[in-house]
Amino acid sequence: MPGSAIIPALRYRDAAAAIDWLCRAFGFESHMVVDGEDGLVAHAQLVYRHRGGDAMIMLGSVRDDEYGRLLIAPQDAGGANTQSVYVVVDDVDAHHRRAAAAGADVVTPPEEQDYGGSLYTCRDPEGHVWSFGSYDPWAQ
Repeated sequence: MPGSAIIPALRYRDAAAAIDWLCRAFGFESHMVVDGEDGLVAHAQLVYRHRGGDAMIMLGSVRDDEYGRLLIAPQDAGGANTQSVYVVVDDVDAHHRRAAAAGADVVTPPEEQDYGGSLYTCRDPEGHVWSFGSYDPWAQ
């Protein structure tokens, strides 16, 4: 089975801008974007290609619908997140430089972890927390 059976899903106030930024800053590729009403993004899929296999996130515009009422944007929660996304990368330092150059709010710079690998953590422009590390729990 290609990819993972668990796919994080996020909502953004400006989903179109988030798609552009996530591709530029983090190296995602747009896989599918479904336009919604009033210029909103109904659904989007972004792929991250990695030697260990492709990964995907899904996202859409913040909107007042049944699913949207289950979520709260980080800006509306005082910047807090109830989950974060971890992405395995080959070169943590290079990824960190790319994200920082694109304006990511780096909250933890790259550092070695006790359990192995290196890791850094940042926030995207809408406050979602992302961690990127070289530790691959799938590796043998």
